Amino acid sequence: MTALQAIRTFLFYLLLSSSSLIWCTLCFFIAPFLPFRARYRLINQAWCHCAVWLSKVIVGIRYEVSGLENIPPQPCVILAKHQSTWETFYLSALFEPLSQVVKRELLYVPFFGWAMAMLKPIAIDRSNPKAALKQVAQRGHECLQQGAWVLIFPEGTRVPVGQMGKFSRSGAALAVNASLPVLPIAHNAGRFWPKQGWGKTPGTVQVVIGPLMHASGTGPRAIAELNDRAQQWVAEQQQRIDGYQPLSTPEREEVADSV
Repeated sequence: MTALQAIRTFLFYLLLSSSSLIWCTLCFFIAPFLPFRARYRLINQAWCHCAVWLSKVIVGIRYEVSGLENIPPQPCVILAKHQSTWETFYLSALFEPLSQVVKRELLYVPFFGWAMAMLKPIAIDRSNPKAALKQVAQRGHECLQQGAWVLIFPEGTRVPVGQMGKFSRSGAALAVNASLPVLPIAHNAGRFWPKQGWGKTPGTVQVVIGPLMHASGTGPRAIAELNDRAQQWVAEQQQRIDGYQPLSTPEREEVADSV
């Protein structure tokens, strides 16, 4: 990374953190008096638009999106590739209102966490995976019934560029149990906003929104088939836009991560 890009990255984080502190502090006093959808637009959507804009203007991370026509009018379960923090900002700005899995500890952060708590996140204790999975299923179902999108990163954590992690079935199970489809999303944001380190690289993120995928029935087999189909589609798109090698992971049901 060049000296100029390092300066740009420092400026980006300075503006991002400053805007977060100021915005969340203001929202903490204003948002409680707003209905949920307006509260989401104020707290999350507006600031995430700002974060994506800052990454574009300051560090040169632009984006191109294909498949917007595949987004249905009614909320469903989003199964997205996870490589960086950029996609969390972008997807939170694109879909509203949106609920996602977050670490419970984040809600204790002054102002930032308090503002986040007003958005009805699925806050889990990652030290207790079984209880967390049940919470994702229960709270996720409630959010869908209330008209909110549910964002799941089925790989469970940010996976480096060029690799694919095994998809947890929690998102597919949530969709099947709610009789809703899943919306798969692939992208290569990690190429410009890496998982490790603070450095940022100018470039254009390719975001591909896939066709809606419906389960062929109900029960464990239908969940497994839908999950495998979504993973296969995402893997094919990742290979097309970024290149990848399958990431060898043990058979396990991981709780989806969000940040």
